[in-house]
Amino acid sequence: MKRELIDKYYVKDRLPHMWCPGCSNGIATGAIVEAIDGLKLDPDKVIIVSGIGCSSRAPSYLKFDTLHTTHGRALGFAEGIKMANPELEVIVISGDGDASAIGGNHLIHAARRNIGITMVVFNNDIYGMTGGQYSPTTPYGARSATTPYGNIDRCFDLCTLAGAAGATYTARSTVYHVKQLVKFIENGIKNDGFSLIEALSICPTQYGRKNKMGNPVAMLDYIRDNSISIEKAKKLNDEQLKGKFITGEFKFQPEPEYSKKYEALIKRIQSNA
Repeated sequence: MKRELIDKYYVKDRLPHMWCPGCSNGIATGAIVEAIDGLKLDPDKVIIVSGIGCSSRAPSYLKFDTLHTTHGRALGFAEGIKMANPELEVIVISGDGDASAIGGNHLIHAARRNIGITMVVFNNDIYGMTGGQYSPTTPYGARSATTPYGNIDRCFDLCTLAGAAGATYTARSTVYHVKQLVKFIENGIKNDGFSLIEALSICPTQYGRKNKMGNPVAMLDYIRDNSISIEKAKKLNDEQLKGKFITGEFKFQPEPEYSKKYEALIKRIQSNA
């Protein structure tokens, strides 16, 4: 990241960060900052909300109005902020467990309403902060603190889940493909409705060690080598897609945004009073 962006957007007296060596949360956070800067958003009109987890510590390093909320409830708080002041650009940073386990109900209903929030999910396939338990995105067969013999649950596809629930923009990239990730976050912010961007990331401490994936560089190489675009995925069969990460923009289907519909409803009621 360019030095001027660190000076402009980061609270430098809180650095260095608290994440483990090799953690990719800093990369994903930097992608959000680059997207905000690239769109030339007014920092005074940006608010970043997070829940609980490793990824959710990100807002504490940034020079925006931020809200660090309870586990799984970031979207609930974010919806309240957007309804109270629709002019704000509300960005939610969440982890895979925070977003799709205890926060799963908030996710599907924020998507269903199509409220103007951009949610960036740092998906490292594990509960990193609380001891390495498996999450709803932990791959089949993967080991964790609570699946020492291998996970037997099927995992969520977050983009498919959010899109089916009503999100009008969904995309997936990785912390290896940073330029693509920045672009998708920018597009999500520009979408006038609920956007979910999944940032595939790594947790060397809790996930990598238990699954013998090597050092952080090896884990990044693994993401690089197993990521394929939507276009290429269409040419492969299920067996060929096994273990692959499909990246790209899955859905962009603009629809009326919730807070604007609500404001129009209030005006109509007042005009008929």
